[in-house]
Formats: sequence, C-alpha cells, structure tokens
Amino acid sequence: MVTKIWSQIEKGDVQPVYLLTGTEQHLLDETIKKLIKAVPGMTSSEVNRFDLEEIPIQAVLEVANEFPFLVDHKLIVAKNCSFLKATDQSKEKQNHQLDLLEKWLENPSPTATVVFVAPYEKLDARKKITKKIKKHAVVVEAVALQGQDISTWIMQQGKDKGIEFDKKTAEFLMEMSGTDLLTLATEVDKLAGYLAFKGAVDIDMIEQLVARTPEMDVFRLTDSFVNNKRAESIAVYHDLLRNGEEPIMLASLIASQVRLMIHVTNLRKKGYQQQQIATTLRIHPYRVKLMMQRKLPPLQVLLKALDDLATIDLQLKTTSGNRQRKLELFLMNGL
Repeated sequence: MVTKIWSQIEKGDVQPVYLLTGTEQHLLDETIKKLIKAVPGMTSSEVNRFDLEEIPIQAVLEVANEFPFLVDHKLIVAKNCSFLKATDQSKEKQNHQLDLLEKWLENPSPTATVVFVAPYEKLDARKKITKKIKKHAVVVEAVALQGQDISTWIMQQGKDKGIEFDKKTAEFLMEMSGTDLLTLATEVDKLAGYLAFKGAVDIDMIEQLVARTPEMDVFRLTDSFVNNKRAESIAVYHDLLRNGEEPIMLASLIASQVRLMIHVTNLRKKGYQQQQIATTLRIHPYRVKLMMQRKLPPLQVLLKALDDLATIDLQLKTTSGNRQRKLELFLMNGL
C-alpha cells in the first residue's frame, strides 16, 4: 500500500529509483512532495523536472550521473514515461535510448534519486524495460483506494497534520465528502486548521465544518425516503433546493440511486460479496458498503418507486406549475 512506502520515505529511507504509476493524481503528487521533504536541503524549486514527451531519457540519465552542485543529493522527476505503455506515442518525438536506461538501472547514481512517473492505468508488462524498471525501482501504485484503505489514509493524513481521526470519524468524513482524495485532503486541512493542528476530530466538528457533496446529500435523501423518514427527506430536499439544485436533476439522481439499490439487492441474492458487487457495477466499493449496511426495502417496493420517479420526470419535463412541489409531494407520500 502507498502509505507504507510513504512511511519509509518519512523516516528518511529514500531509494535511488522510484516508479510512480496509476491514475490517482493526488497520490502521485503527494509521493513527490514527501520525497522533496525527505531529501536533506531539497526544495520544490531545486527539483530537476523533465517531460519525457519532450526530452529523451538519455538527458535525464546524464543529469542523474552528474555530481550534485551546492546540494548533497539531487531529486529528479521524469514524467510521462509513455515508453512503458503498449503504444509509445513519444517515439515520434523522442529517440529514447532505452538500452542506456536498462544499464543505468543496474547501477544508479548514488547521489541522485530519480522518480519515473507513468500516470497510466496500465503498463505493458511484456516489455523488457517495464520488467527492468519494476525490478530495480520502488513501485508506487497510485490506484483508487478502497473503503478501508481510504479511512486508513484519512487517519494517516490527520496524523501528518497533528490531528487524530478514529475509524468512525474517518468513515463519517467519507460519508460527508465522498471518496475523492483531493477533496478529502482539503477537508482534513480545514479540520486541522480549526483544531490548530492538534487534538481529536469528532462527528459534530465534521458536521459543522465539512461541506457535503450534492451526491452524498442525494444519497441521504434517497436513504431517508426508502426508509420512510419523511421529515428527514423533506429537510434534505429543501437544503438541496436552497443550494441551487434543480428538481429535474434531483429526480434523476434519486432514480439512479434506486436503480443501484435494485442492482445491489439482486446481486446479494445471488451471493455476491461487497467487492464483487462493486466490480460488477463499476462503482466504488464504499458506495456498496453504505447500502449493504442499511436494510433496503423489498425489490417490488424499489421497482414501484422507480416507476413513480419516471412519471415525476415526465411531469417535470412536460407540464408547467410548481416544479419543486411535484417532487416534494412524491417524497412526502413515501413508499
């Protein structure tokens, strides 16, 4: 896991070569920030940065092999390593001498740390250079974290800022803000500032300071609706309207949540587990976890709600009058 590598870096255990791969940009950026902080005397402005779509790899190796000037150790970031993919579009622009890179990896410079960044979903594992760099580099896979990993990551982020999350508060923050790491990092920073960078985070604090995403509010709205908590449904609905959300969009999002509940219900009946359901539906496992923690209505009740929402959607698109009231009446009637 990426947090384990971060812990090693923070302890000063900085290796000569890193390979950062994956599409979770926040994890890529955070790893580089931690390396900058860990290299003695290094600042962001002193990092040697190369774009391998514009510069050949041999230029990077030349700088890596040069003796550092005014610093004891150099940090080099080489981004867009497209030669690690199946289709290397950079070949048209640059003549990368990959044989030099292969030899260099066997004996990298002792006075430099080189970070190769390949921000792609998948690398070509059949390529000789891919096998070589994975063998000699510390590989950081910046992939979307799963539910438990995200809560662990939140707790680690809080610790880095001098504040403390327990499992319950970390999961509540996820319920409020979703699973986007950049958004969560921003909220952790906000909470740390409020606590003056010391102390424990509690549920009340998160409710007061953290802004809910529209998607999470719609989840709360749908959850309260299907559980016949009518007063709560109406309160959340009015909050969304005050925030500028349109009834037609909300009806569509509620219908999407109900469809998801139907799919989860059907797959659970077939014996699917949380991760299998998330993979099948191509959604984040944490969304599945939230649904599985709740008692969902019977399938026929969900199907009727979906049919009613289709009628509401048609009315909102084709009739005049108080559009806000049409969806409000649907929520008031409950299931």
